[in-house]
Amino acid sequence: MTILSKIILAAGTILTATAISFAQNALFIPPTLTGTTFNLNIQNGTTQFYTNINTPTYGINGALLAPTLIVNKWDWVTMNVTNNLTGFGNSTTIHWHGLHVPAMDDGGPHQVIAQTTTWSPNFQILNSAGTFWYHPHGDNKTDLHVSKGIAGMIIIKDSIEAGLTLPRTYGTDDFPIIVQTKAFDILNQIAIATELDTAICVNGTVNPFLDAPAQVIRLRLLNGSSSRVYNFGFTANNPFKLIATDAGLLDSAITLTRIRLSPGERAEILLDLQGMIGQTIYLNSFSSEFPNGIYGATTVTGMMGGNIPDYNLNPLNGADFGILQINVVAQTGNPITTMPTTLSTNTPWTNFSVSRNFNLAPDTMMCAQCQVAGPFNINGVHFDMNTINETVYLNTTEKWRVTNNTGIAHPFHIHDMHFYILNIDGGPVPNYEQGKKDVVLVMPMQYVEFITKFEDFADDSIPYMYHCHLLHHEDDGMMGSFKVIDTTATSISEIEKNNFAVFPNPANDFLTITSADNKIFSVTIFNSLGEKIYSAQATTNLNVETVNFSSGLYFVQIITDKKSFTKKIIKK
Repeated sequence: MTILSKIILAAGTILTATAISFAQNALFIPPTLTGTTFNLNIQNGTTQFYTNINTPTYGINGALLAPTLIVNKWDWVTMNVTNNLTGFGNSTTIHWHGLHVPAMDDGGPHQVIAQTTTWSPNFQILNSAGTFWYHPHGDNKTDLHVSKGIAGMIIIKDSIEAGLTLPRTYGTDDFPIIVQTKAFDILNQIAIATELDTAICVNGTVNPFLDAPAQVIRLRLLNGSSSRVYNFGFTANNPFKLIATDAGLLDSAITLTRIRLSPGERAEILLDLQGMIGQTIYLNSFSSEFPNGIYGATTVTGMMGGNIPDYNLNPLNGADFGILQINVVAQTGNPITTMPTTLSTNTPWTNFSVSRNFNLAPDTMMCAQCQVAGPFNINGVHFDMNTINETVYLNTTEKWRVTNNTGIAHPFHIHDMHFYILNIDGGPVPNYEQGKKDVVLVMPMQYVEFITKFEDFADDSIPYMYHCHLLHHEDDGMMGSFKVIDTTATSISEIEKNNFAVFPNPANDFLTITSADNKIFSVTIFNSLGEKIYSAQATTNLNVETVNFSSGLYFVQIITDKKSFTKKIIKK
């Protein structure tokens, strides 16, 4: 029996006892949204992954997944994100994975979007051209909400990328490829925190095919899975060109036959299909080539011999399997037939003034199963909404060492900034990981060192996140937070310097905010959980009724045309 047959049998067994049709399905290409204002409706839906079998799902502006957002570098954008999910306790967040934005706009667990409310961050696109994505990041809800379908791609364009001879006609020669595996229970519900993720989905399509023209095409690969790592390649080891990693273009294209992507990582590749009309090739994962410890390898076994329960029951683990069938059809008009060699200019930082160490470890060191199945922590602690674990300083360049003292590989992600990998366990960095990154897979009992610079944004109250991007690890607390401080000013002195006054503090029934500049400013008030509870604009005086605010700590954020200030207040 082939691995594909085994997968189909496993999926059919999980889904239903009746016969299921597994006909080929045309790859769904998510619709696009362009412009500078994006209205995103998070909603419930129903999806037929398999014929005549309805599965409850979540999506944005649709039943499953989300539109691809296409934006331009330097544009100011507004994201109106409305949470229309039904069901008890379905607050959520939306994180702009890989985007360099202020902490208040990052969409981490502190920017909660309660049900029936709208969150409207406004920020400038500062990233260079590349492939990014957006997905929920709620405290202990990320795996559920992503697995049920809330995820979409972001494509950033800029003048450098526009000057290259590259495929860039979305859905024609430039394709989003969001790869996920899913597990289903006997009621056809999407299951999480299970090792039986046997259904392979591309853009939400099971058993997909793509009709691609006989010319150079661009595949934007995104590993959107909860846990699974992929070793992407093509049948007959067809070579391809890697042109971009997580945060943008490489200096020059790299010829590869394999590229490994862990959850959260992206890669843009060029594939030359000239002279292949009528042929079929497959995008595969060659997971049999993985060493022990990577989720998707034959084994994930710790030093003490522990195993992940049910891991060996999944036929994908340690197997080579098809992900996407590509049928080569006639060329389009004005096809791209060449591949550029020189792409961009990246200048990695070389000097750093601060070093930090992050230790990934199981909660119980002497438990064999815990070495690979968790729960895990970072620097001995779990994530706490009310704790900021690290404080960094604006315009500081730092070296971070992430050491994995567990038996399973962890993809380590840092919000806000991209980084460059300096070394892997003291050794050289593979050429396909030498570009700008925001996720790196740290192998068991190894360390990775990377360098990054904290630029542009500081906030003394609202943090960014760093965490494992295996989503159930993240949900179980394998995450920390850091805030960026501007050492040249404190929030209170800056507010006073800019002729703002916030009083009384503590507040009782009213809070008054005044400005002597007669310029428009906006005010947003967050509670201690990071939930936005008030927002308004004014020019001179603003009176906020706080009589119905619960007693406790609040953060008043004042934004002018050039700066952002935050002040803590107490409500009696």
